[in-house]
Amino acid sequence: MEGASYQRFPKVKIRELKDDYAKFELRETDASMANALRRVMIAEVPTIAIDLVEIEVNSSVLNDEFIAHRLGLIPLTSERAMSMRFSRDCDACDGDGQCEFCSVEFHLRAKCINDQTLDVTSKDLYSSDHTVVPVDFSDTGSGFENNEDQRGITIVKLRKGQELRLRAIARKGIGKDHAKWSPAATVTFMYEPEIHINEEMMETLSLEEKTSVVESSPTKVFGINPHTQQVEVVDREAYTYDDEVLKKVEAMGKPGLVEIYAKEDSFIFTVESTGAVKASQLVLNAIEVLKQKLDAVRLSEDTVEADDQFGELGAHMRGG
Repeated sequence: MEGASYQRFPKVKIRELKDDYAKFELRETDASMANALRRVMIAEVPTIAIDLVEIEVNSSVLNDEFIAHRLGLIPLTSERAMSMRFSRDCDACDGDGQCEFCSVEFHLRAKCINDQTLDVTSKDLYSSDHTVVPVDFSDTGSGFENNEDQRGITIVKLRKGQELRLRAIARKGIGKDHAKWSPAATVTFMYEPEIHINEEMMETLSLEEKTSVVESSPTKVFGINPHTQQVEVVDREAYTYDDEVLKKVEAMGKPGLVEIYAKEDSFIFTVESTGAVKASQLVLNAIEVLKQKLDAVRLSEDTVEADDQFGELGAHMRGG
């Protein structure tokens, strides 16, 4: 019945899992739940990022604001972000945002004393909390050799006589406030495609026509079996809903030769983390944040019901 509510019990199947990458299936739910999970992962899972920079000495070629901006975009390990306080809500420092409960302090001191250019990188940042440090990409298997040139994220380059000294405060935040707090490099999902080939109709085609059908897809979805000369689905998830194959079979006068449907209750998620939190933890944190938001909605509904029942008395008891 249209507009009827129903219970959903989503199921998750993990396809691939690395520290900075996750691929999983979300089944038995609808697009509203899938998109809510995606948006929370991007914009509402908290991380820690540099938010305040006090520069003592800067004789580099970059101005203070440029360096502060680059520092803010350096991903910091944020496993404890969920348990930290937002600086605006911290009662230990009266919202100043400079205490152990809501912030982490960093220091950087660098000076070039010889003729060789000095690269100042994220590894030159010294943290007051060993659990919150710049993310180290040197051992992520990115294909780069680990040598002296691979020393973290470059902040600025100094020539002889140039110096940089600063103090930075990192705070908890979410991507909705600024992109530097987003823990996700990218989060995407797609409907799982269901592809059917009419085998009887396919038998009536020549090998050249079969090849043209296979090649009409811009991605490697279909292939021809070298033994049976039959067209078969090689990778259905490579399909991008471009409809090129459907247009091709229509132009050949063979409608129904290939049929492609989107499973409206099955989604394939791809999650890439910035390194601030592991991809698996990012998904779990997003689910926790989503639960908190749903609890807030339920609480507000209960409050409205109380107002309807008790009128001005209910509002007065809440201080309204």
